[in-house]
Amino acid sequence: MRLRLSDFAGDWTIAREIEQMGARPARFEGRARFTADGVGLAYHEAGTLTLPGAAPMRAERAYLWREEGAEIIVLFPDGRPFHRFDPSAPAAQHWCDPDDYRVRYDFVPWPEWHAEWRVTGPRKDYTMRSLYRRG
Repeated sequence: MRLRLSDFAGDWTIAREIEQMGARPARFEGRARFTADGVGLAYHEAGTLTLPGAAPMRAERAYLWREEGAEIIVLFPDGRPFHRFDPSAPAAQHWCDPDDYRVRYDFVPWPEWHAEWRVTGPRKDYTMRSLYRRG
């Protein structure tokens, strides 16, 4: 199956775990929505982030998703580039000096899918795994 940007449209549940070396994992449970914005899809997620030893807090983020040929381009809300990937070879990288962000998407169990981010830098060292399910 060849995924297109339009395949992501709609509502998703998210279960996320954030692992930092030497610490208990943080967790995020929430919902994401991809809505048409006239150019592509606007992505917005919101939910509850629970950090070890802290009270749960509300968390949210937004991106813009665009399609260019076989690739999906992910932008920050202000239009700056974040990363791009081909769903048939779903890996990407983003350099945000001095930090390195690398992602691998897994669309094999579609319509369930996974995103795994590995982030490293002078003050960052974590892996973030997200599971998306229709809902």
